[in-house]
Amino acid sequence: MENNQRNMITAVVLIALLMLGWELGLNYFYPQPEEPVAAESTEIAATADEEPEKIKRTREGGLTDPAQIAEEQADLDQSLGSPDRVAIDAPEVAGSINPVGAKIDDLVLKTHRQTVEKDSGPVRLYSPEGTPAQQFAQFGFIGDNVRLPGPDTVWQVEGDRLTPATPVTLTWDNGEGLKFSIRFEIDDFYMFTVTQTVANTGGSDVAVRPFSLVNRTSNTASVDTWTVHSGPIGAFDGSVDFGNDYDDVADKGTIAGKGAANWIGFTDIYWLSALVPQNGATTSTDFRSLGDAKFRSDVIYDAMNVPAGKQVSRTTQLFAGAKESDVLDMYEDTGITNFGLAIDWGWFRWFEKPIFWLLKWLFSVVGNFGVAIILLTVVVRAVMFPIAQRQFASMAAMKAVQPKMKALQERYKDDKQMLQSKMMELYREEKVNPLAGCLPMFLQIPVFFALYKVLMLAIEMRHQPFILWIKDLSAPDPLHILNLFGLLDFNPPGFLAIGVLALLLGLTMWLQFKLNPAQMDPAQQQIFMLMPWFMMFIMAPFAAGLLIYWITSNLLTIGQQKLLYARHPQLKAAAMEEQKEKLKADLAKEKAEKTGKAKG
Repeated sequence: MENNQRNMITAVVLIALLMLGWELGLNYFYPQPEEPVAAESTEIAATADEEPEKIKRTREGGLTDPAQIAEEQADLDQSLGSPDRVAIDAPEVAGSINPVGAKIDDLVLKTHRQTVEKDSGPVRLYSPEGTPAQQFAQFGFIGDNVRLPGPDTVWQVEGDRLTPATPVTLTWDNGEGLKFSIRFEIDDFYMFTVTQTVANTGGSDVAVRPFSLVNRTSNTASVDTWTVHSGPIGAFDGSVDFGNDYDDVADKGTIAGKGAANWIGFTDIYWLSALVPQNGATTSTDFRSLGDAKFRSDVIYDAMNVPAGKQVSRTTQLFAGAKESDVLDMYEDTGITNFGLAIDWGWFRWFEKPIFWLLKWLFSVVGNFGVAIILLTVVVRAVMFPIAQRQFASMAAMKAVQPKMKALQERYKDDKQMLQSKMMELYREEKVNPLAGCLPMFLQIPVFFALYKVLMLAIEMRHQPFILWIKDLSAPDPLHILNLFGLLDFNPPGFLAIGVLALLLGLTMWLQFKLNPAQMDPAQQQIFMLMPWFMMFIMAPFAAGLLIYWITSNLLTIGQQKLLYARHPQLKAAAMEEQKEKLKADLAKEKAEKTGKAKG
């Protein structure tokens, strides 16, 4: 009895430490944002003279401080008011090109809102240099002994508006026999095609190096965790590199690409800005820290010789948009190596992507991702139903041999090693597997993890509503019991933010455990009965869609247990008899304690 109590106390302490550790982990990985550092302008040759301050970021990134948001809006009103800008208007994106410096520095995503509110406006991906949320792409030329366009050069514009049907070209003549041009095209999604050309009308050959870059501040970056990468990203020699974050680049100043670049840029959880060099062209690529929390990814082509009377071009693609799985895979099919892996599916993508595909297919049928998650759970439980049948058959067999097991425990209670040997021998003789009941649980772990990754990564799940108060399945349950479901102006800490879904999770798990046969070890039985309520606290900060999956799985498991109890009446009878014996034992113990106190 003392050992059981000691085990029980140890288990409770360990679970409490797990809860506290989980809360600390959430605060570490999902901290409240601090005021970001204002950005300053840089040129192509800038280097890192100082490291940026440590920046705490939110899950989706972006500006959250009201003062910074107001400053950003004022800067945008001033920067984007120039009539010389070239409008961008495509099905998925809108914005403008700045002819000063040949920059795409104004870009919003038409079909993605900032928040769940329908009037919150489109997500802004690019903002001009010098704004608090600066991010832009720039194209130009570098070289020696040649007069070249610079970051302040005003390019001449040919074309009124960049659309999928109408390209735009910027031109600049250096007055010394060289004419530079940059032609912009855009498709129906998020891909720009940029062709940089040098025409030599002089009398001698020249050599120039086209370059392209993506410049951004890390103040608006989404949080980088061990499960979801945010920061520098690229594919080099066919292998996608998630190994560097902003701190790594800040520490080293410059990190060169590990091989020939297939593409290079910066990623957030949902957004990507990446340069795709011309296939077959030789380039040098790197990530560079510019100081003050600003970073850059560079693609610089090897020098191209332009003979007199000739022209030479290099074509670079720029992806600037949402990481929609089908769109990324489509671009990969056109020849961009492993572009679909810009989504950080991790090592288990071979399992996660089929789950995601099934979830999307179910959504196409029912039109609601919450209902699709419920149907996905039904499919998973249906596939595992034969295993559950074998599990219950094994449980029935375990019940049948329990009298023999108790006899062995009495006989060898002072010889643990012999007891284990005899019990294993009994299992073999009776053909009983004591671990069979754990199999369905272990088989669900990959599905659970896959759904977790899908809810964390897939932009298709972002802002997807379910019913009533669940307006975003990828976010935690917004209603909390401790603040009376939003009536009180109080936000409880993560593991105390118990919502309706977390409560339902604990309740259904408790009911599920109640239907299971009691454990032979009383301490284990008490742990099993406490576990649902500990899990309620642990799971409360997770995405609502994940809790819906688990609740549905619990309900289906309860239904399965009812059905299989009907098929194995001896198991149900044994469970009821066990409960009666336990009740009798508890009453006898209570009576003995009262008698002892009365005598005392």
